[in-house]
Amino acid sequence: MTLPFTPGELRILRSLYTPAKIQRWIEALPYHHARTAWSPRRVLQERTAHCLEGAIFAAAALRIHGFPPLIWDLEAVFDDDHVLAIFRIAGLWGAIAKSNYSGLRYREPVYRSLRELAMSYFNDYFNLRGERTLRAFSQPVNLSRFDRRNWMTTEEELWYIPQHLVELPHRSLFPTQIGQRLTRLDARAQAAGKTGRQEKPRRR
Repeated sequence: MTLPFTPGELRILRSLYTPAKIQRWIEALPYHHARTAWSPRRVLQERTAHCLEGAIFAAAALRIHGFPPLIWDLEAVFDDDHVLAIFRIAGLWGAIAKSNYSGLRYREPVYRSLRELAMSYFNDYFNLRGERTLRAFSQPVNLSRFDRRNWMTTEEELWYIPQHLVELPHRSLFPTQIGQRLTRLDARAQAAGKTGRQEKPRRR
């Protein structure tokens, strides 16, 4: 595959030669609160990203190093969905993610199935009322299906990617009646999950 990046962009991407290095790079970016769907090139230019953009960037970086560019959707109730880049090493799944919540980020590749990986996010997935909101997960999406749309380098917004994720069937983690009986996180657990949270700047 011919890589569509500039030499400068490739230098950065090639320096991120492990999933953990990709995670540290996106972790260092300020959290992007605007409603955008930037390509990896735009993220490299702007040096900020939110969850969707971080996952798409991470998928492109993984591709540079021989992994398929997979993203994956976690579906929630009374909360936002969470999009991650996922990868497999020795048959085990791991994940890279940009999040404003400390527990919804990187996972080492130690999970035998996507359900195991999804469940590793369950206790850390909560809304501002402290409700546990994670309910389901999608199958992985290989972003190479969008190569004809130049998803890695276009200046246009990539809204067709989250739209595709929303339309996918999602597998429930547990029956609906179990979700109705879940307890809320206590204040200490909520505070831990929001460590380092970057609030949306107020307009003056």
